[in-house]
Amino acid sequence: MSVALLAGAAEAQTTIEELVVTAERREQSLQDVPVAVTAFTSEKRDLIGVNTIADLTNFTPGLQYSSQLDRTSLRGVGRLTNVHAADGAVAIYTDGVYNSSTVLSAAKGPIFVDRVEVLRGPQGTLYGRNSIGGAINVISKRPTDEMEAEVRANIANYERTTLEAAISGPTTIQGVNFRLVASWDKQRKGWIENIVPGYPDEGNIVDTKIVEGQLQFEFNENFEGWIGVTLQKWDNGGGGPGSRQTWTPAPYPTYSSVASGLIMNPGYGCSGVPTNVVNASPMGCVNPALTDPRKIASTVPYKVKLNDTVVVTSEWIYHFDDIDLKYITGGTRYHYYLRGPTPADQTAPITSFTLPGGLVINPRYEFDYQEIEQWWSHELNLASTHMGPLQWLAGLYYFHETYDQPVFTEMKSQPQVAGPFGLPNTFCARTFNRCAPNANQRIYDNKPHLDIESYAAFGQIDWEFAETWKLTLGLRYSKDKKYGYEEVRVLCFAVASCFAAPEVNPVVPGGIPVVDLTQLASVVSSPAPGAPLPKGVSTYTSYDPASGFARRGYDDSWSAVTGTAGLQWEPNDDTMVYGRYSRGYKAGGYRIGIDTVLGAAPFTDEETADAFEIGMKKNFANLQTNVAIFHYTYQNAQVPLTVAATSGGLAQAQSIFYNIPEAISQGFELEAIWQPIDNLQILFNYSYNDAHITESVGTVDPADPAALDKDAKPVGATTTTDVFTAGVPGGGFQRGQNLDGQHLPNAAKNKFAINVNYTWELSGGGAITPSVSYIWRDEQYGSVFNRSYTLSPSWDQIDARITWLAPGEKLKVILWGKNLGDDVGYEGGATGFRRAGVVNRNTLAGQPPINVVQGIASTYPLTPPRTFGIELQYKFF
Repeated sequence: MSVALLAGAAEAQTTIEELVVTAERREQSLQDVPVAVTAFTSEKRDLIGVNTIADLTNFTPGLQYSSQLDRTSLRGVGRLTNVHAADGAVAIYTDGVYNSSTVLSAAKGPIFVDRVEVLRGPQGTLYGRNSIGGAINVISKRPTDEMEAEVRANIANYERTTLEAAISGPTTIQGVNFRLVASWDKQRKGWIENIVPGYPDEGNIVDTKIVEGQLQFEFNENFEGWIGVTLQKWDNGGGGPGSRQTWTPAPYPTYSSVASGLIMNPGYGCSGVPTNVVNASPMGCVNPALTDPRKIASTVPYKVKLNDTVVVTSEWIYHFDDIDLKYITGGTRYHYYLRGPTPADQTAPITSFTLPGGLVINPRYEFDYQEIEQWWSHELNLASTHMGPLQWLAGLYYFHETYDQPVFTEMKSQPQVAGPFGLPNTFCARTFNRCAPNANQRIYDNKPHLDIESYAAFGQIDWEFAETWKLTLGLRYSKDKKYGYEEVRVLCFAVASCFAAPEVNPVVPGGIPVVDLTQLASVVSSPAPGAPLPKGVSTYTSYDPASGFARRGYDDSWSAVTGTAGLQWEPNDDTMVYGRYSRGYKAGGYRIGIDTVLGAAPFTDEETADAFEIGMKKNFANLQTNVAIFHYTYQNAQVPLTVAATSGGLAQAQSIFYNIPEAISQGFELEAIWQPIDNLQILFNYSYNDAHITESVGTVDPADPAALDKDAKPVGATTTTDVFTAGVPGGGFQRGQNLDGQHLPNAAKNKFAINVNYTWELSGGGAITPSVSYIWRDEQYGSVFNRSYTLSPSWDQIDARITWLAPGEKLKVILWGKNLGDDVGYEGGATGFRRAGVVNRNTLAGQPPINVVQGIASTYPLTPPRTFGIELQYKFF
């Protein structure tokens, strides 16, 4: 969609103006680019209120983003996991440099960014790495030849304040210009009220700082360069990626422990069996989220931090006669830290209770998750610059990433977790019948480390073989290699299947002990020496007596040839029609870290997509329309699944990537700008996306392993028992399902947005521009199992803003409001979770534990509530 720029008296009048983009690595009018592209200038973002990545999704057909999980998808093709051993499907580029984090790049506001370009469909030639779904280009505002300076202040409800400043211009050194920008965003009051006294609210409690510096060099008429360095720091509470932005309207589960659980469930204190229950919530055992999506009762506060973050981007260009040689290099280093409760939305606010038999349980359970990342990339390309019918571009690319992604859970309030350990001769036989100390009182501890290397060579030609016809051909070879290791330790306390029912504590010498499950083959995969290793695994599992960790290595590679072929017809200056084929590729990887225990099947194959698209971009006198029709065949989509442990005992759930053999994404997109009269402008976009599975049989639903739901399509019983549905008609065993026809996750079938703005030019100078937007999004599923418990409803919202541009054009004041109706919206589909667990009874009286299912709970990712505020912008010069 071409973006209307503010023209006239600087910014007083809205008109349909030409926008120049670099979507195809060259400067072109957006209306001449034979690709479906949506672009936003900083002026347009200010006009209609596109301040966040979520706002981008509202006005970009096919784009979906989870601000909680930092995951992006386009046309149903996207990232479904935060495991860094698997890649994203939508490539993020900041000033030409690849970045694996959407939030580090695209979340910067208009004072930093000149424009954002969203390219839909596989970009397998020019962007290559992980652009099977598309690419997002973020282009920074660059240093200026003349001095410019501005400040911005935004004050909003929920006690939010944003302060920004920028200065740009020449330095004292001839040919060297600079730009310096800074931002501080702080919100003190959360969108989600925590009713537990003394504990903080949650929902966008942020304290983030960004500083960016740039230098631009013009060494001589042939050689120029540019470099930018960005520093970021977060010191957030319950706000930012990873924090709670979800709603689970379900009662707290009250079983003793969840299926395959490692600790007792806090909600067991609500069962009526324990005594001396300490419940911190004024509502007791009633979950406040049952009736209010923005209320919780939590005794474990979130903490989100980002430290040691440096983002470097640069480009260096030498202009030969008719050829440009460009070197683009840069990288990122960051340390992300997240701490909070687990499971976040299903934990009763109970801090202590006493079991029959006298064992005191302090079930406060916290997780600690980190990402310690760094990557660097190099791209060298040659591009033709002469005037002529044949244009070409060729390049080489190299990328290297290294990361650590440690995660652990701990029970600091339960002293028994530190040891001594129970039955070391049984549980720690591989480490000489001795279990390693656990002074930090961790229950689950996982430390993956991986190196990722990517190489590519690419080229593209554009041949204008006739006056109105152009042919495009492109090809790229990519090779990806991933190697590293993973260490894990798994303990268990007060769960009957691990040692003994905790109610028998009085008759156990020394009391119920913690046990170490790490060396059990049913928990941590450990093929016998000489046995075949799982695909992608490079070493046998070993055990460290000093730390108690199990360790194994990974090493594998993937490669592909991708490309594009297109035909473009321009019968006149106002019309462009194109047809294009593109092949996309995303490297394979491993399901390791976060929630895994050295699973038996960590490997995942690469994804590929064959995409066909036809489109038209047409300018009328006062109307601009861009239309695209597309059809993909999508192979081996990487879907994270948890293979539920339903047979009872000590077995742990196994987390895998399931490759869906084939899916289709097809649809229609319309973007239009209409200016029926002077100063009145209407922006409209609509997308229809039918993204569904066409081939997949035998997959087990983690939320419904026995396939008992009315919409399930079981294809036979497996040999794995399901003790939680034994005795239920059709239950007792896990059953795979036929997924043909199921919608891909987070792909709303229909989506549209409209913005109307009008500019009144004031007689004394300046202007007033009111702007109103309406957004509607269709229902969508959060899983390949399309069930009522994975479905988020359709939703809509209304945004509005009024901009006053003062005479002289230095001062601008914006009154704004978003989600004016305070409606509940959904960033994506829901997640279903089967509440299967074990209820302990009076073991001393001969009553064995029983298995129960307390329904299936749904967790919905929410959009923000009503927000409003005032923004002041002042330009000094």
